[in-house]
Amino acid sequence: MKILALDTATNSCSVAATDNGALSAELTIRKNQTHSKHLMELVHSVLGIAGFGVADLDGLAVTIGPGSFTGLRIGISTIKGLAHALGKPVVGVSTLKALAWQCGQTSYLICPLLDARKGEVYAATYRFSAGQLVQKTSARAMIPEAVVEDIKSPCVFIGTGARLYRQSIVAAAGSLAHFVPAGQNLVRASSVAFLSMPRFEANDTDGIAGLVPHYIRKSDAELNFGR
Repeated sequence: MKILALDTATNSCSVAATDNGALSAELTIRKNQTHSKHLMELVHSVLGIAGFGVADLDGLAVTIGPGSFTGLRIGISTIKGLAHALGKPVVGVSTLKALAWQCGQTSYLICPLLDARKGEVYAATYRFSAGQLVQKTSARAMIPEAVVEDIKSPCVFIGTGARLYRQSIVAAAGSLAHFVPAGQNLVRASSVAFLSMPRFEANDTDGIAGLVPHYIRKSDAELNFGR
């Protein structure tokens, strides 16, 4: 099975192609530009390196949030457009779950944190059980201190929020807090691809119309309109 996966949920942009459960190619960049400027260029480059074209793909996967409102829309609309044109199935993957998966099968609790701005993070907790990544708490937007209050056992923190609020986390959690190397805090599209594989194999895919962003909180425009 050949899968093309994208992540545009944060200020990094990642594209990966896998073939029969193995990574064929992956590119991840960070630029101060909208992802629409370079996403398709990355897609073409990754497929070129992988050695197959869009017509050869068996499935498409993308992060569906939480994350940047604009970034999520760019990635999801791109995947929906490709899926519609190619007639291929799609799978949406939680951004937080993709980050948690990057910690490997540790026995520790895993807490992915994404910078949500306004002094908040998007957070959830996960744990590996019998080789499967199991979500323990639902995804929420909250201040970092509130996240750490619920941590009662050794925990690995990962993501842009973990990097940004590392000092606060250590001050609150002490020796219970563990962190991944700096290079692992960005979401990798290969993680999205690997997490999508069991769903493709089980034919548990998302309809194109049902592939929508999971923002968690309302945008500033929605809040202003409500007022």
